[in-house]
Amino acid sequence: MGRGDRRHGRGAVGRWFPFLLVLAILAGAAAAYRYDLGARWLGTGEPDPATEPAAVEPPSGLELPALTRPADVATPVPAAGALAPAKVRRAVGPFLRDRDLGRSVHVVVAGMQGPPALSVGAGPAMPASTTKLLTAAAALDVLGPGHEFETTVVQDGPGRVVLVGGGDPFLERRPVQDWPRRADVATLARQTAAALDRRGRGSVRVAYDDSLFSGPAVNPSWPQDYVPDAVVSPITALWVDEGVDPSGFGRVADPSADAAAEFVRALERAGIRVVGTPVPHRSQSRDRVLARVTSAPVGQIVESVLELSDNEGAEVLARHVGLAVSGKGSSAAGSDAILSTLRGLGVGTAGAVLYDGSGLSRKNRIDPDTLIDVLRAAAGEDHPDLRAVVTGLPVAGFTGSLAFRFVDAPVPGRGRVRAKTGTLTGVSALAGVATDLDGVPMVFALVADRVRLLDTLDAREALDDMAAALGACHCAS
Repeated sequence: MGRGDRRHGRGAVGRWFPFLLVLAILAGAAAAYRYDLGARWLGTGEPDPATEPAAVEPPSGLELPALTRPADVATPVPAAGALAPAKVRRAVGPFLRDRDLGRSVHVVVAGMQGPPALSVGAGPAMPASTTKLLTAAAALDVLGPGHEFETTVVQDGPGRVVLVGGGDPFLERRPVQDWPRRADVATLARQTAAALDRRGRGSVRVAYDDSLFSGPAVNPSWPQDYVPDAVVSPITALWVDEGVDPSGFGRVADPSADAAAEFVRALERAGIRVVGTPVPHRSQSRDRVLARVTSAPVGQIVESVLELSDNEGAEVLARHVGLAVSGKGSSAAGSDAILSTLRGLGVGTAGAVLYDGSGLSRKNRIDPDTLIDVLRAAAGEDHPDLRAVVTGLPVAGFTGSLAFRFVDAPVPGRGRVRAKTGTLTGVSALAGVATDLDGVPMVFALVADRVRLLDTLDAREALDDMAAALGACHCAS
């Protein structure tokens, strides 16, 4: 373009400039109108009812009454949740006399603080699965409700990968839609295959590492037929489906080897050739992670364990408590760590003897007062990290291990009682929280540990009736 052309261009712009300026002004005005920019930038205009409803003046001539604080819709519940001992005894007394409960009955009912309103029986009792309350509280305190467990695959030398168990109690064979969320070895295998493909490797050897937990996988305090009869799985840091056989019936003999075999099958489906069979191997290179999956947070695991009375899940949590406190992942270390952790929380553990975290051991002994202390700590304001102990309790007549109970119990008690069940041969227990008809909260522990075999169901029903009576009473002082 020559100089004449450039002059011509500048002249064209000059001629059109007034018209372009007018267009710009009109466009700006339209935008200001469309988007209320004047009111936003300059503080002019009426307040927007959607964003500033309090600033909108009422229509002319309309007079509104002054705002006043509304009256309470109900009488506030006393903060202490005070109970009247006579009323509590009157509520549960008829059920205490039930001969189906046997000759050893322990009953403690208390408010959220202060001495019990009712205490029957003395000394420790066989707690059965109410033991899980202690395990849950200790796990939440030591690990934290947000803690997650990792299952990883690491590169361990040329041509070998190691599946490393992180003690995820809910690790699955394949993806499932469930709550809490579940990690699975199929997803882990796909991640591993992708990582190997990026390295140009199409075949590997596989080993597995379950050394996070120590000590015997089968608790020596359990009856010898528990594992053969599929009552519980051997406890390891690496398993899938809690050691349940793929058929859905019984338990596998070696949960760690079963998990590794499942991982190999998934790895081969993902296109990687596996040389040989998986072998146990303690990895020395855990920092060379190829793939990882993570569990649900501990708070959700605790809720599920308590709701369903999950023995395997409780045993895994107990070993994690042992690891966190003493560096040892055995059942014995876990039991000791649970009690020491609870003492640190101010829970009385006098007379308590623990051999496991699930309550399967018939050698366990727990004073009902200890159960009361755990429930108070979980329900109180001083230890918010323990709240999952309460939120995980089954609701009477509705959820978990109480879904099909309380059928003939006093109707108002259903839904007002949340409790952990406990059942062994000759033992029936129930420990949890209840809210009476006046909204007063309370905690209770009910244990009958010398029940005749023929009276098992009747004894359980008597405890259900007793707990429901607390929810159906006017027990406030």
